Amino acid sequence: MNKYTNSFHERSHALADSLILEHYSLSELNFETVGHYRERFARVKPGHPWNGLETKEFLYKIGAWGKLRDSSKEGLTLAGLLMFSEERIITEVLPQYFLEYREHVDGEAAGWTKRFTSQDGTWSGNIYDFYFRVLAELERHVWPDEGRALLGEALANAIVHADYGEEGGITVEKEDRSFRFANPGRFRIPIEAAMAGHTSNLRNPNIFKMFLLIDVCKRAGSGLKRMCDMQEQALACPIDISQQTNPDRTIVVLCPLPFPAEMSPTMETEPAGQLEQLEPEWMDPGSGQETESFITNELSFVSIDTNSVNNEENSVNITKNSVNSGSNSIKNEPNSVNRTSNSINKELEFVNSLLSSVNNDIRMHDSNEKGETIDERLWKMAELARRKKRLAPAVMEQLIVRLCRERPLRLKELAELLERTPDGLRNNYLGKLLEEGKIRLKYPDQPNHPRQAYIAVDE
Repeated sequence: MNKYTNSFHERSHALADSLILEHYSLSELNFETVGHYRERFARVKPGHPWNGLETKEFLYKIGAWGKLRDSSKEGLTLAGLLMFSEERIITEVLPQYFLEYREHVDGEAAGWTKRFTSQDGTWSGNIYDFYFRVLAELERHVWPDEGRALLGEALANAIVHADYGEEGGITVEKEDRSFRFANPGRFRIPIEAAMAGHTSNLRNPNIFKMFLLIDVCKRAGSGLKRMCDMQEQALACPIDISQQTNPDRTIVVLCPLPFPAEMSPTMETEPAGQLEQLEPEWMDPGSGQETESFITNELSFVSIDTNSVNNEENSVNITKNSVNSGSNSIKNEPNSVNRTSNSINKELEFVNSLLSSVNNDIRMHDSNEKGETIDERLWKMAELARRKKRLAPAVMEQLIVRLCRERPLRLKELAELLERTPDGLRNNYLGKLLEEGKIRLKYPDQPNHPRQAYIAVDE
């Protein structure tokens, strides 16, 4: 272990990434990366005075270059090395440094269908290029914009909070419908405090600052809180956060809405007549909520009845809300699916998927009446609880509220969905959620009603 690695660990509770590497000069940088950063900085802050600075002074301003006040020595900071250098040079200072992305496509044979690492020699291997390279891969798999933003947030969170002196490196995995972000190091504050967003204890403040300056990160301490806030619209199940020891690692698992196979960005264009056949998985039909139409970027609402898509008042074909009416028509000239050789323009993808999802079989489970199977969407939403028998209480509570927001659920139904005992759910979660006003009883005046069910309370 060299002297810089020792210094890094000695400063683990200080501003470690501000460590000045006095023998590492500008020649150690990948100037293509530096140029890309400066171009993005100029786009985000076109009138900023730093745009006119020379390279060294610019790097000093953003925290990538340091100067020792008690001497004339200067050099790259550890943050500058990680952001803008190359893997071979970075590992001279941090031998454990490693970055990896890999993905496995549903239905494929065992093994990874795509993989790259900081060691493969085809790119710089620094954390700045890793962020944008991985982000481009992640955005191919999810929709709508909320899901993409969430993955970008999780990726930046792993990079900013990683302990680069620990083993394991940063790994990002796409497998089936989940995305797994793992980084070395544990939270420096309790998870509950981090998720609340009121406390900040950054491990790498200079790396955070550099990403903040180009709008990749937001204010300090808000990352996990913002991720949890976005999950309502972008996730099919709550965020799963876990920590490990020996070596210390933090793991975040997300399940955003995937691009349906029929709507993949790499797909062949479909004839207009096949639009109504697109039925994406995990689509949330809105449960009676008004949904913003993206055809004209204005509020054009489609009211959806969960029991009948052709209900007289709420039918998606009703004249007032028809997808073929007036300015919102699918065949409206500016947005026509026949425009440019039958191409499906992006504004239509979301709406057509939404309308198609209304035709999904919304079968609700009621063990005492019709004996119907549990709604497939609810079953998928609860998959995390069935897969992991020990969930953080906050995660389980979020999941219960999310399920009860879809429709009133009886205790027996929740127990079946989550694979937990009714008594355990009642004693450990439901009573607390009722007290906090996050859920309510369907029959509040008759607690022992034979058809009693739990309903989420809108905030």
